[in-house]
Amino acid sequence: MERLRKNAQFSEVYRLHNSFADKYLIMYVRKNGESFNRVGVSISKKVGNSVVRHRVKRLVKEAFRNSENMFNSGLDIVFVAKQNAASMSYKETVESLMGLAASHHILLKAGN
Repeated sequence: MERLRKNAQFSEVYRLHNSFADKYLIMYVRKNGESFNRVGVSISKKVGNSVVRHRVKRLVKEAFRNSENMFNSGLDIVFVAKQNAASMSYKETVESLMGLAASHHILLKAGN
């Protein structure tokens, strides 16, 4: 899993955004023209202290890592955590991530 690290990379995804949201996360998606996905996680201080924010970031990255083979390739994906994200479990993280991916139509078809 490649990561988005620079502010300019995040800004480009936001600028050309195609976003969907649920109770916990907002998901921005943009095609990157590569053969791999790049993922970034953004969490505001409104979510909680650094321990809480880091936990949420780890949950989102791990949920994506475990389900990455179910996604189309060639995408830049940014997850923005909402305040409710501080209380989410791993199971809720996976459900949120997969629900948002289905909304974006970026999941691989079952036959592939």
